[in-house]
Amino acid sequence: MSLITAEKMGVRYGGRVALEGVDFTIHPGEIVTVVGPNGSGKSTLLRALLGVIRPSEGRVSRQKGLRVGYMPQRLAFDGRMPMTVRRFLSMPERRSDAEARAALARVGVPGVERQQMDTLSGGQFQRVLLARALLARPQILVMDEPTQGLDQPGEAAFYKLIEELRAETGCAILLVSHDLHVVMSASDRVLCLNRHVCCEGTPMVVSNAPEYRALFGLGTGGALALYRHDHDHDHDHDEHDHDGHGHNHGAGEGEHAHAG
Repeated sequence: MSLITAEKMGVRYGGRVALEGVDFTIHPGEIVTVVGPNGSGKSTLLRALLGVIRPSEGRVSRQKGLRVGYMPQRLAFDGRMPMTVRRFLSMPERRSDAEARAALARVGVPGVERQQMDTLSGGQFQRVLLARALLARPQILVMDEPTQGLDQPGEAAFYKLIEELRAETGCAILLVSHDLHVVMSASDRVLCLNRHVCCEGTPMVVSNAPEYRALFGLGTGGALALYRHDHDHDHDHDEHDHDGHGHNHGAGEGEHAHAG
């Protein structure tokens, strides 16, 4: 049974084609990463799959009663309007103090409840967004460029956290990556998008696809690098952005394995 399915889906804004002919399915427990250049329709795809916008053609179906946790691409807070982390976690649905504490602890930022949202570091902010998404007890976690603005160790640490959450909760992960050449190695599938689906498959298959190399090959020889985790050593780390686990930014085209 699929959680979300799109069939021959297209989206147009006026006369401009944002997406066309998209066939897409995500099943329980899958990690699917969507990559594509700016303007390729990645965010439009997410909005259409979630029902925020109506397709111009084709159809999208979602499992009845589907629980979705959503992490937006950007969320700006004006320091002139105070917003604590604790208050943010209870929007739009009230959450208990115990729920909030547990969610923050699980994503690695315990004790930030009283901090103002606009004072959080980049890594803290992303993890608070993730905590809020998890409070919905989602069957699918949808993330629009969740590691944007993080440094390389911070990005790797965030990917590791996503893998752990999938293993613990069994929820599916639908992730848009801002980095055309780097995806988490635990991705079950990579969808290469440029207003239509250019290619789709495991990271290894996609990295070798001519369509991927033609679209993203400049400057990297077409290599698709994967975040893998090396637990044999630790890096010094900033407590706000990194979790202390050693990570290796693997760059081989054929690397495709769940790291243990």
